[in-house]
Amino acid sequence: MKIEASRKQWIKLSIVMVLYLLFLLWLKSWLGLIVVPFIFDAYITKKIPWTWWKKSKNKTVLTVMGWVDAIVFALVAVYFVNLYFFQNYVIPSSSLEKSLLVGDYLFVSKMSYGARIPQTPLHMPLTQHTLPILNCKSYLDYPHWDYKRVEGLGEVKLNDIVVFNFPAGDSVAAKAQAEGLYQLAYPIGQSISQPVDLSKLSPEQQLQAYDFYYHTGIQYIKEHPEDFGEILSRPVDRRENYVKRCVGLPGQTLQIKDKIVYLDGRPNKEPDNVQYRYDVKFKHCRAELWTSLFCVNSVGSGYTLQPGRTMADITAYIGIPEEIIDEFNISADDLSGTPSQDGVIRMPLTEGAKQALLARKDIVVSITDVPSDNMGGLYPMNKLTGWTVDNYGPVWIPKKGETIDLTLDNLPVYERPIRNYEGNTLAVKDGKIYINGKETTKYTFKMDYYWMMGDNRHNSADSRFWGFVPEDHIVGKPIFIWLSLDQDHGWLDGKIRWDRLFRFVDSIK
Repeated sequence: MKIEASRKQWIKLSIVMVLYLLFLLWLKSWLGLIVVPFIFDAYITKKIPWTWWKKSKNKTVLTVMGWVDAIVFALVAVYFVNLYFFQNYVIPSSSLEKSLLVGDYLFVSKMSYGARIPQTPLHMPLTQHTLPILNCKSYLDYPHWDYKRVEGLGEVKLNDIVVFNFPAGDSVAAKAQAEGLYQLAYPIGQSISQPVDLSKLSPEQQLQAYDFYYHTGIQYIKEHPEDFGEILSRPVDRRENYVKRCVGLPGQTLQIKDKIVYLDGRPNKEPDNVQYRYDVKFKHCRAELWTSLFCVNSVGSGYTLQPGRTMADITAYIGIPEEIIDEFNISADDLSGTPSQDGVIRMPLTEGAKQALLARKDIVVSITDVPSDNMGGLYPMNKLTGWTVDNYGPVWIPKKGETIDLTLDNLPVYERPIRNYEGNTLAVKDGKIYINGKETTKYTFKMDYYWMMGDNRHNSADSRFWGFVPEDHIVGKPIFIWLSLDQDHGWLDGKIRWDRLFRFVDSIK
């Protein structure tokens, strides 16, 4: 067969082939070579009528297929860019405030830590797990590829802000997806079971009791789909994306003492804008007017501004000057805690905001610390620890290749990594631990794990509640904020936070 192709065609083919082969070399996957003949045909032989519609004399066909061609090309391009290079992520909650704010749009680099080969390669671009409108799965379960990560520009470092898949999102209830079944089932099971004094039980008896609570809770969830929806199981790369700060690396021992994170006995640097809860007593706060400003939000898990209300209404109601609101990015969400009759609002504050308010004796009577508690349940959910959000641990963070001694006492801490993340069967019989059917007193981890926490320490669902983040859940590193929208303001009233645009995330310490 004689090939007739211009020099220009050969040059284009050469450039595309070099780039494509370099891409495959980076992925270390030669399965992609099956595409080479099709690339060759598209540029040189042209046996396959890729653009058959361009020869049509029907204007409708030309118009429709022109749009289809453009849309397909865009979807394919977005698919590969999102998988291997970068993606957009918007901050949905206040867990990292005031370092990252609700409404910050982040440019997230997947090359920083190395992109993952997709475990569910057949999925709709720009969706995580659910198709909008249709409300069905946006991916196919098969084919399913094993975890593999290509070479990156670096690795996760201490205090990096990281985007990752929600570890407890392996199984979720459709109507309560903010919590995994792990967090949901234990308290439900315990609340509907006969009370037991767990402190009087042995470690093995405690494990049995918590196992009973878990399965009782799961059964209750299944029997009440009107409240919880169906139970969904998701592969790693289709779980919700979260963003937190990495405050513990593989192999380190983490402990929180009086709010400060210690690693291997040494205090870790607190974020510059770390926030804690305080009870702030305002002089002019009237509890009877609170319901005129706030209402229960759509998901029933907090409060939001009443329709038509603005931050100006709140500042007038409480008396906080606008300059303090603006300087410290105090939001409506920060002020949405139900006030007591004597004008006390429980709210998160940075040290700077706390001191600024204390200086305003005309507005604030006092600011006091909030007693530490377990916020409704800390990791591990199946162990009686007595830990709180401010005094937690110590826990050793698993490291790939490291071996630990397994006991009934520390098993609850490492049960999820062993069973859920590394795919082993695990059982306890007659006080002995069995992994994959074999009695053992040791376990060697197959992956690195990380400890993630929000800078808004008392308003953050993080590793204190659902445990370790496995390396195969790491998505990427936020590089800069390309857009920031303030949900408390309108488009003509400061909606765009211009001072945050193109701010590098690494500069937020």
